[in-house]
Amino acid sequence: MKGEGRKLRGILTTLLICAALAPAGCGKLPFLKDRSQAEVPAPQPQTPPEGAAAVRPPEGARTAEQFDTTTADERKKAAAAPKPGGESLLGETVASLGDPAVAGFWLETPLVSSVRQGRVENPATGKSSQVELRPIEGPKTGGSRISLAAMRLIGASLTDLPTLKVFAGG
Repeated sequence: MKGEGRKLRGILTTLLICAALAPAGCGKLPFLKDRSQAEVPAPQPQTPPEGAAAVRPPEGARTAEQFDTTTADERKKAAAAPKPGGESLLGETVASLGDPAVAGFWLETPLVSSVRQGRVENPATGKSSQVELRPIEGPKTGGSRISLAAMRLIGASLTDLPTLKVFAGG
């Protein structure tokens, strides 16, 4: 009986020592790290896609107005009516907001296989925007991503997933 008590005390002592020392090593185990102090890699600067405006949003931008760096003249040009008979309907796509830090009027869509000029129309508002159509991988029925400036110009809420008509320019 005495030997069993001593053995049990030894096991308990070992467990207590391990329990006391365990938190000191937890930071070395990635799955036990305190996520509030985890290192977050700095965002890598992105090269704007071909044809994108070079103007980047200001550091610390938080609102749509701050992220949308297009000028009034650029918005006026993008809102211009298409030339009669100069475009063809490519199809419809459900669009989400693309990277708000990439300036300009563009639509990334599987409806095109190469960069070209076009137009998107929001049937819900009747508003449209001239855009640069940029290809992305996926089926023609896949979704698209639209620029912040174009999304605002067509009158869609930034959190909506509007179904847009996509036209290729002539």
